[in-house]
Formats: sequence, structure tokens, C-alpha cells
Amino acid sequence: MDDYILQGLQNRLYEKRKSAAYEVEKLTRECFNNNDTTRIKQIIDILCQDFIYGPSRVANATFGGLIGLAAVVIAIGQDVSEYLEDIVPTVLSCFLDQEHRVRYYACESMYNIAKVAKGEILLYFNEIFDALSKLSSDTEPSVKNGAELLDRLIKDIVSEKATSYISVLRSPSPVDSPKVLSVDPSVPVIVEETKRSSVFSLEKFIPMLSERIYVINPFTRMFLVSWITVLDSVPDLELITYLPKFLDGLIKFLSDSHQDVRNATDRILTDFLSEIKRISNIRKELLLKKVKSSVFYQSSVNSDDNDGNCKYEDIQKDDLMFNEDGKWISGQDVFIHYSKIIEILLPHIKESIQLMALRWIAEFFNICPVDLLKFTPRLISLVLPALSLGGESSRQAALEINQNLCNLVSEVLETDKITSKLTQFHSSKSSSKSIDLSFQQFMKIGSQENDIFSFRDILDYSNTVNALTLQFSDEHEQTRIAALNWLIMLHNLAPQKVLTLNDGTFPALLKILSDPNDEIYRRLLETRGSLIVRQLCIYLKSEKIYCTLAKNLEKDEDLEFASIMVQNLNNNLMTSPELSGFRKRLKNLEFKDGQSLFISLYRCWCHNAVATFSLCLLAQAYEQASNLLQIFAELEMTVSMLVQIDTLVQLLESPVFTYLRLQLLEPDKYPYLYKCLYGLLMLLPQSSAFSTLNNRLNSVSSIGLFQFFSKQ
Repeated sequence: MDDYILQGLQNRLYEKRKSAAYEVEKLTRECFNNNDTTRIKQIIDILCQDFIYGPSRVANATFGGLIGLAAVVIAIGQDVSEYLEDIVPTVLSCFLDQEHRVRYYACESMYNIAKVAKGEILLYFNEIFDALSKLSSDTEPSVKNGAELLDRLIKDIVSEKATSYISVLRSPSPVDSPKVLSVDPSVPVIVEETKRSSVFSLEKFIPMLSERIYVINPFTRMFLVSWITVLDSVPDLELITYLPKFLDGLIKFLSDSHQDVRNATDRILTDFLSEIKRISNIRKELLLKKVKSSVFYQSSVNSDDNDGNCKYEDIQKDDLMFNEDGKWISGQDVFIHYSKIIEILLPHIKESIQLMALRWIAEFFNICPVDLLKFTPRLISLVLPALSLGGESSRQAALEINQNLCNLVSEVLETDKITSKLTQFHSSKSSSKSIDLSFQQFMKIGSQENDIFSFRDILDYSNTVNALTLQFSDEHEQTRIAALNWLIMLHNLAPQKVLTLNDGTFPALLKILSDPNDEIYRRLLETRGSLIVRQLCIYLKSEKIYCTLAKNLEKDEDLEFASIMVQNLNNNLMTSPELSGFRKRLKNLEFKDGQSLFISLYRCWCHNAVATFSLCLLAQAYEQASNLLQIFAELEMTVSMLVQIDTLVQLLESPVFTYLRLQLLEPDKYPYLYKCLYGLLMLLPQSSAFSTLNNRLNSVSSIGLFQFFSKQ
């Protein structure tokens, strides 16, 4: 280059440097047109070595070198490929320069280079990405703006060229040399087209992303999330395959102090989950198609060498799916390592970002339930405590996971039923509709890695029981109850593998029974006492249960607890089908047996006024019930009492009190019954219960008048 060009590139004025760059562009274009590659390389070498790498370089010279290199690329145009290996590393070396103006001009130069090189620039994608990620947190506004402009351009190039662009410099390797498909002399020579890989390599980029994903700076985090979003949006790139490589660090972004980082991360994680669900559904449809064709529609269905078991790896090219337009449905050939994703999610259940982890795991019950099965002990250890901690959304998500996991384990443990269904499944020759339904049932507990006959062996009974036993010492009631329910379920379905005498389960259970603090059990009885009593009445004598409970509650000093328990017991007594015989005995007060039963309950029922009144109506002790109404007048009519009276009115319309409604037709025989019901009516405010009872009494009032006039 002439001296005036060299001096112009080093001038302190931007316009002078820009004018000199035009001269460099003109000179380079002339050399390119003359095919003088040697001189072009000399120009590039001068700009790199003397202006940028020079030992005594000054800032203005560096500026000139950067703008000069961009001018060279612009002059050469799309044929710049063979010169990029000298130009790009030199420009990138300026991205971390201490002088912020050098960093800015480096971004500007690289922008112009990338705009010309387009797909060829992807050969240096990792290096450019590395430099941009560092500039994303630059404190100088001009540098940051320049980096963002370059970043957008590189994203556009990746979106357009990543999966299709093949470098003109890359020649096929010997392994990829053309192959002759036929050696028959009578057949025309057919040469298989050589396949060359695209410039952009996601496999080479992922290690860098995996390393950078643990950064703390919020600006760099936003940079990474934006790139993950772009790469995920590129068709056929299938970033989802590499999700386990960077998912852990990405999840940590949700705890960032900046709202925009959290929002962007939440969006991309939601997109990933939706993509996983979509791919899972496509793979299931593929496998269903394979099962139908290989098991039900092939003549080999009954052969000895075909057991009817199909897995994802059995899917052939002919099984692949296309849409109505004949276009390929993406996602069919994508492998997702579910177990690794679950392994990453589990530790995050303990953190402040647990809601996201819980939601993902909840979705995985529909996607890969068997992969979750092997994590049962760890899931129990993490999910059961979450039932009592965190916000309402987290607790609900934990509750859903606990229920789904319990259902999955119970389904797998019912081996006999599953084996029976499978036998029927393999030998069935029914309609296609029944085939679909049967297959869908098995897909719910299927996996791309496991066979259904080995599902039961996946569950680690010992560690599962140990995990449950540890939850018995948790301070929260709901966690302990959930652990106990789990243990009961496991014992019912696999008694030979659960509750062995040589493990620590029995001591833990005994410790619970001997716990001196019984407040938790009082609350448990308040909330689930009705169900417990109903279940006991199925297997034991209901009279004995009620009399024993009444005897203990009668002496209880906690009047509020006693009132709640009496209310629960009374509701069961009035409605439970298991207690129909007990109700019949209470109606027979003419006999000593019925009298003693009524008295034993009456003492305890006095803890609750409405329950006592209900008991008298059930036992047909109407005179005693009418006397109780006088006491009602002295009590403070609370909302709870009004609700109980409302419930009683509804019960009076039920089949349990059919005999009472018929007795209204005999006012002479049951005079106190009318007094009881009218007294109850007077206690009620104007409400639906008032209208119901009033209508009932009005419907029989004419009967009373008729009998009165008959006697006259």
C-alpha cells in the first residue's frame, strides 16, 4: 500500500481514516479483479501485523487497521472465504482491548465482515459468541450498542443458515468420498451424492454454552437466554436434544434479582416443556403405528420369534409420519434423555424456584412416567416436605405430584392385572378402536427405555420405605399423614416387601403412636374423623365404636374439640349406610336395649345442642326434643349453630327421616313432633331452609284441622 494510505489509516480524525479505508477497498478490488491473491494477503498482513498486532501500536492505528480489514472484505465480497482465517481472529482479539473505542470499532468491523461473509462467518461462531458474551456486560454504552447490533446480525445469520450452509472451503473427507451404488456392468453407474456437514455445529457449541450457563451477571444471562431462544427456534437444529447439558444453570436464572431475566427464562423453559410434550406425543403415535402394523396386521403375529414388544428403536423409515401436505413432521427422530432431565430437576425442589421444577415433574408423568419410577425414593423425600412448605401454588403442585406418583406405583405393583391385560393385548384380534384404547393404557406407564414386564423391578422398595420412614419425624402434619398413606398403600400391594421386622419402620410407627403431643391427632380427627369412623364401622360393630367414643368424649375437657367430634359422629349417624342397623335400634326406645344405647349417646351428644336435638328426633323422643327448644332460647345463636340447623332441615327431607314425615299425618299420636318442628322453624332466619321446613309443615296443616273438626 502507498504511504499516504498507511498514514491516512493512522490519522486521528475519523473522516481521514474513513477516506483511507475507501482507498484500501479500491486497491483490494483491483487486486481481486486481477486475481492477485498474493497482494491481497500482503494487504491483510500489513493491516494485521503493523496496525493491530504492532508492538508500538497506538489507538488510531488500531482503529485504522480494523476499518481497513472491513474494507478488504467489502471489496472481495462473497469470495472472501479463504481470507477469513487471517481477518476474523485479528478483529476478535480487539474485543477485549482495554480502550473502549477499540472494542467499539472491533464490533463495527466484525459487523461489516459478517454482513458480507454471511454463512462463512459461522465457521467462527464459537469465537464470536465467546467475545459477544463478554461484551454483553460491558459498562460502556457505545460498546454495548455495537455488540448488540453485531449480535442481532449473527442471530439472523444463524436463523437463516445454521442448518443448511456448507462452506465452500470444506472438501469431503476420505470417509465421505462418493460411493458407487452398483458394480453390475449391465447397469448404468450410479454414484451416491456425497454428504457434507453444515458449517454450524451445535455439538461443538454446547460445551461452551454449558460452561457459560453458570454466569452470575444479569446482562450475560439475558444474552445467553436470547441465544438459547434463537437456537431453539431454528427448524431441524433440535437444541432440545442437548437440554440436559445446560438445564441446571438455566433453571438458576429463575432466582435472578432482575425481573426481566426471570421472565425471559420462564418463557424459554415453558417453550422447552411444550416441545418435549409435542415430541413425546409424536413418538407415541409412531410407536402405536408400529405396534398396529407389526402385531395386529402382519401374519407373523402368532409366530414364536415375534413377541409383539415394540420400542422406539424398532421404528423404521417406512413408519415415519408426514402431514396431509406430505411434509415431514419434525421431532420424530429426536431423542430426549428424560432421566437426566429429572435428575437435574430434583435438587431444585428444595429451592425458592421449586414451583418450576414441580410443574416440570408433574408434566413428566404424562411424558415418561417409567423414567420417574426409578426416582421414587428421592421424589418422596423432596415432594412430601413440600406439601407443607412454600406458597399455595407450590403446595398444590407437590400434592399433584404425590398423587400421580402414588397412582403410578400402585398401578405398577398390580402386576397380575397388567400381565393379564398384556396377554389380552398381544392376542387380541378386535377392532382398531379397541386396539387404540388398549395401547393408550399401556403408554401411560410406558417408556422409550424400558419394557413393561420389568417395571416392577425398577421400583426400589427398600429405599422407598426408608424415605417414607424418615418423613414420620417431620414437624408438619400433612407430610406425616402422606407418608403413612404411602406406607399403607405399599403394604396392601406388596406386603412381602414392606414392613419387615428387621428394618426401622416398626420403631418409627411405634414412636408415632406413643408421641406425647396429641394435638395433631385431634386436628386429624376433626378433619378426617368421619371417614375413619365410617371405615371402622364396616369391619367392627358400630354400636361398640359409638359407645366407646361417646364414653371418652363425655369426659373430654376440650369442649370445642368434643363439640366438633360429636357433630361429625352425628352426621355419620344420620347419613352413613353402614349405620342403618344402628339407627333402627335407636328408634326402639320401648325396649331396654334401645334405651341404654340412647342414654349412652345422649350424655356425650350434650356437647353439641343441635346434635342432641337431632338424636332425639332420630330416636323419636319428641317430648325431650321439645324441651330442648327452651334451652336453645338461652343459647347464643352462632353461625355454626345456624349452619347445623340448616343441615338438619335438609336431612329431614332425606329417606332417613321418612318415618318422621309420615308421623306428621298423625298429630294426635305425635303432638310433640309438631311442636319440635315449629320450634325449629322459629329458630331459623328467612332462608331456603326456612322455606323448605315451612312448606313441609303447611302441606300437613290441613290434616290437623280436619281431625280437629272431626272430633267436634
